Amino acid sequence: MKLTAQLKLLPTPDQADALRRTLEAANAACDYISRIAWDTKTFGKFDLQKICYSAVRETFGLAAQMTIRVLGKVGDAYKLDTSVCRTFRPRGAIAYDNRILSYALPDSSVSIWTLDGRQSIPFVCGERQRQLLANQHGETDLAYIRGGWYLFAVCEVEEPTPTDVDGVLGIDMGVTNIAVDNDGEIHSGKAIKNVRYRHRSLRKKLQGRRTHGARRRLKKLAGQEYRFATWVNHNLSKRIVAKAKRTKRAIAVEDLTHIRTRVRATRSQRATLHSWAFAQLRAFIAYKAALAGVPVHAVDPRNTSRTCPKCGCIAKANRKTQASFVCTHCGLAGHADVIAAGNISGRAPVSVPHYPAADSSAD
Repeated sequence: MKLTAQLKLLPTPDQADALRRTLEAANAACDYISRIAWDTKTFGKFDLQKICYSAVRETFGLAAQMTIRVLGKVGDAYKLDTSVCRTFRPRGAIAYDNRILSYALPDSSVSIWTLDGRQSIPFVCGERQRQLLANQHGETDLAYIRGGWYLFAVCEVEEPTPTDVDGVLGIDMGVTNIAVDNDGEIHSGKAIKNVRYRHRSLRKKLQGRRTHGARRRLKKLAGQEYRFATWVNHNLSKRIVAKAKRTKRAIAVEDLTHIRTRVRATRSQRATLHSWAFAQLRAFIAYKAALAGVPVHAVDPRNTSRTCPKCGCIAKANRKTQASFVCTHCGLAGHADVIAAGNISGRAPVSVPHYPAADSSAD
């Protein structure tokens, strides 16, 4: 499994200036290559290398390997589609490999190529990130974020063999309740909804003022809502995986891909629906479960909250309100999200124990 370790660089003013000029030169080279790719309709990085490798090195003063990296960045940008000429932000992130960046873990520093030559720059990170760096393998992105310099290093982590399980922990994800399991444990989304509403109202108010002070405040607020939601999802996914591991169960979640295009939402509900971070929560559960050796299954979400687990009746009328479920056929009642989580658990594939075949020659 590949995980990303985030490190914060602590450059001197001269080193920060060298990093800034290196990013700007690399992204200017990307724009130059992109225009050539667009004009010649040549979008593969190997074909582009044949056309403009020497010109890029001479024009922008980049090292050989940095030139290869910017060619790769342009080639990757055109993999999505070739219908528009790609442009690059002056300080967009640039990928480094082990030929132009190396780690000195005992000294907590990196040796990184810049336009001023190699620079040894100290970094700070948590203990978890330091452990990941021991298995660093692949590219490292250099990024300039809100006035700070960061490295995002790709690290290889060995996944344990999935453990044998005795059941399935079904997880129903939603907006009102972020996650509900079939044991009846409910993780409310009230805190996130309040934060999102407060930030949305404040942004609207500040944007209407159009003053320098309002713009400074908006800049300070940028990203706070996202970081809070990410923190909540990290903690919630950790609790879910820990519970599944402790009770020796697999995890079943809904496959909500393209859910926003399938759901009809009123005007007042659109902002809430489109800020729902269900994909992030599922991704966090998946990678934490893989590290813990807990199997994860994605199941069909259709009618999970409208199906009676007792008689199998499927009806829209079964869901009386957001929170209540009453079967119109057999009268089974309960919390709608808990019943949905139970249905999700029941849809997960169950591993059948393997028994060795009996020897047919034995009597």
